[in-house]
Amino acid sequence: MISPEASRPGRDTNGVLRFSFTRVQGDFSLEVAGNFGAGITALFGPSGSGKTTLLNCLAGLLKPDDGEIVLYGRDLYRGSPKMFVPPEKRRIGLVFQDGALFPHMSVSGNIMYGRALTPEADRRVDVDHVVDLLGLRPLMDRSPGSLSGGERQRVAIARALAMSPGLLLLDEPMASLDAHLRGVVLSYLRRVHDDLGIPMVYVSHSISEVLALADDALVLSRGRVVASGRPSRVLLDPVVGGMFGDDPVENLLDGTVIEQGGAGQSGRVRVGAIEIVTPPMDRPSGAPVIVALGAEEIILATEKPSGLSARNVIIGSITDLDPVSNGVYASVDIGVPMFVELTQGAVDALSLERGQDAYLVFKTSSIKLLDAEPLVDG
Repeated sequence: MISPEASRPGRDTNGVLRFSFTRVQGDFSLEVAGNFGAGITALFGPSGSGKTTLLNCLAGLLKPDDGEIVLYGRDLYRGSPKMFVPPEKRRIGLVFQDGALFPHMSVSGNIMYGRALTPEADRRVDVDHVVDLLGLRPLMDRSPGSLSGGERQRVAIARALAMSPGLLLLDEPMASLDAHLRGVVLSYLRRVHDDLGIPMVYVSHSISEVLALADDALVLSRGRVVASGRPSRVLLDPVVGGMFGDDPVENLLDGTVIEQGGAGQSGRVRVGAIEIVTPPMDRPSGAPVIVALGAEEIILATEKPSGLSARNVIIGSITDLDPVSNGVYASVDIGVPMFVELTQGAVDALSLERGQDAYLVFKTSSIKLLDAEPLVDG
């Protein structure tokens, strides 16, 4: 394992990554500038907006036409005077949508390939720790062709981490996965960042994933930056949100099973300091899960309701009221942040404001439970 500071040589106090550059590809031009910090930054935008081109320029797979890219105060690219650091010398890990594993190598061979690319003096990540962190120990002798989509993505992440990167770029790592696997990969990404402290840039089309994972967001449209800042503020903005249609917002909350339920009994999951009543599940007590709950499935009340069939009534405090094209999203702190979809009429009728206490009401049947770890590995 490494400490966060150990992964950040020559740390730039103005941010981990600073860039400002242009690149023209046929009829498409990318003209971007940004400053990414030490957390997880989401790169968001419609198809064809330039997200992958931006990542490839940061990684060194493509060369800008002009501008600069600076990582921890070290120049990776400059248009004037001309300089360009090749990708293998940037210490930037890149994970593609499909994992892009080497089919002729085992899982172990793929992971150690990343380590072999790194000079011994720069090897700050303990590969054994990464293998255990990502739950890959039972898979080490397997071939990539025998792995599930979620397993392949975890191996690709491990290979990138074995390079001891100062920055990890992830190009829609969940795009090719079945819906039930996204909780597993989401959970592992959180675990990697919390445990290793390696900054990430995460490309996604899912507002819900970004709200659950990212500390900051940068939005691209037609090769230009159109918004940046706190994900809830940026992605729930009416102008930005209108670019992506009616993508529903889903709360994705880390939880721990308290009771499985079954035989007519509900389950129970602890999320932060609260307990949520859930459908029965096949996970044992103490197992990690992700509670998925649509923002439109929650009723907000200013007084504690009674005589309800809904099993979950949780008090919190309104921290934000963000207008969107079709209403308002309330951010409510219940120990963890929750998003509630409201109409402007409801906000006005209830005289809602920031700092006000509110009760969140939702049915057990509204909850979906996502695996935070695979039920069976190997």
